[in-house]
Amino acid sequence: MSNENNMNPTQPQRRNLFPLPGLVAISLYLLLISGGIIFGVVVTHTNSPLFLLLAAGFIAAAAGLLLLFRWAWAMALGAVFLIVVYNLWSFAGLREPSFLVQGLLNLVFFLYLVRTEVRAKLR
Repeated sequence: MSNENNMNPTQPQRRNLFPLPGLVAISLYLLLISGGIIFGVVVTHTNSPLFLLLAAGFIAAAAGLLLLFRWAWAMALGAVFLIVVYNLWSFAGLREPSFLVQGLLNLVFFLYLVRTEVRAKLR
C-alpha cells in the first residue's frame, strides 16, 4: 500500500504561497520596468510626467499578479504585450540588438501568461 491512499481527509490542505514562480518573476520584472520609468521621469527628466501613470499601472499589475487576481493578470498581459510591440518596433527602426532581446524576453513572458495552467490558478 502506498502512502497516497492513506492520507487523512480531515486534515486541511496546505496552501502554496507561490504556486507559479513564473508569476513572481514577471511581477519583479514589471516592478523593475516601473522603477526605470520613475527614474526616467524624476531623476533624468527624459520621460514625460504622464509616464508615471504607466508606472503606477505596472506596479498595480505586479502586486495583483502576486495575489493571483484575474484583473492583474489582464493588466500584466497587456503591459507585456505593449512592451513586446514597442521593442520589436524599435528594433525594426533602429536595428539595435538590445531591443530585439528585450522584445523576445517579453514575448516569452506573454506566452507564459496565456498558458491554461496559469489562468487556472487565478481567482
